[in-house]
Amino acid sequence: MTTRQRQWLLGGLLLLALVGLGGYLFEQLQHYQSTVKHGPSPEARRNPYLAAEHFLRLQQIPVQRAANFSTLHDLPAMGHSLLVLGGRNKLSPTQQKRLLDWAARGGHLLFVAEALYDEERQASDDPLLDALGIQQYRTEELPEEHSEDSSAPRDNPHPELTRLYLQNEKAPAYIAFDDEFHLYDSQNRAHAWANSAAATHLLQLYHGQGMVSVLSDAWIWENDNISGYDHAWLLWYLTQDSQVTLFHDAERDGLGSLLLRHFPLALLLLALLLGAGLWHVAPRFGPLLPSADPTRRQLEEHLRGSADFLLRRAGQHSLLQGLQQDIQRRARHRQPGFERLPVAEQWQVLGRLSRLPSNAISQAMRPLGQQPLSAADFTRQVAHLQRLRNAL
Repeated sequence: MTTRQRQWLLGGLLLLALVGLGGYLFEQLQHYQSTVKHGPSPEARRNPYLAAEHFLRLQQIPVQRAANFSTLHDLPAMGHSLLVLGGRNKLSPTQQKRLLDWAARGGHLLFVAEALYDEERQASDDPLLDALGIQQYRTEELPEEHSEDSSAPRDNPHPELTRLYLQNEKAPAYIAFDDEFHLYDSQNRAHAWANSAAATHLLQLYHGQGMVSVLSDAWIWENDNISGYDHAWLLWYLTQDSQVTLFHDAERDGLGSLLLRHFPLALLLLALLLGAGLWHVAPRFGPLLPSADPTRRQLEEHLRGSADFLLRRAGQHSLLQGLQQDIQRRARHRQPGFERLPVAEQWQVLGRLSRLPSNAISQAMRPLGQQPLSAADFTRQVAHLQRLRNAL
């Protein structure tokens, strides 16, 4: 058997082994389905009434969410229901009174009672309850005659649940309110209510041209509870034929937001003024340059400064030509016809007038080249010219 045949044989055996191993592994595989629960979505964790919003939209009821109290200023009253499901302790009494004024113009205000009634003060810490004459008590503190609902049937199978009876309905709706609290209508204004065997949890009364619904708690409409009993139906029943605004982040507008809303220009001017003040008093980095002493400004410094300026602006050739022209002008003044003489005779005249050797005259008056001179050559040439000019 040749080497090539042996290689083909080994490759075939290896392929058969791989196919056999793949078939065995495939037979050992088991197919199954698994559901992994990741819990509520981030939006559901941020909004405990997200399921209630989706339910109302499925019932063709328009729903919007109010982020803060300022968004309610332009909310129409007629045909609208405002559900205040969050805490109201950060709203001022004036803001809470505006809620009742809004309901009196034809809106439906639904809110949760937040404070117990104090018999000694004859008031509670809830301005809405006090304004409507509604008092909230703990069920365990009620007198004996109020501890049981006399209107409920004796054979009530679910005494812990609240029952809501409607006309033309044979069976009541059941809602799992918390039996810890009881609502009492001290002014007998309520035209509808819902009770459990131990307490009253829903009161509904007319207010001006609108209506107010008061609940002992709203946990029945949170995401985990709205699907229980008739909780979703109650939400639909209370908001049907209206546009709904959910207000469950009832935070009082801070001083900053109020100023920004009413005085934006004043805040801008104040910010600019503060910025200018900080810039004025801010520390400077590095030492300050001292003011120059007036006594240092002598004639020599002015001349040196002027020469440096001319050197930068005009260049070396312009300065040297100026000195040579000044020498020729002085020579013409002392020797008439000097300018008409040849260059060699001019140099002889300059030597006779200045009494300087011929080599000094030639170094001073020789033509200037195109290349700039070094600092040493330039200084030496200026010295020769000045010596010649001073000798004339």
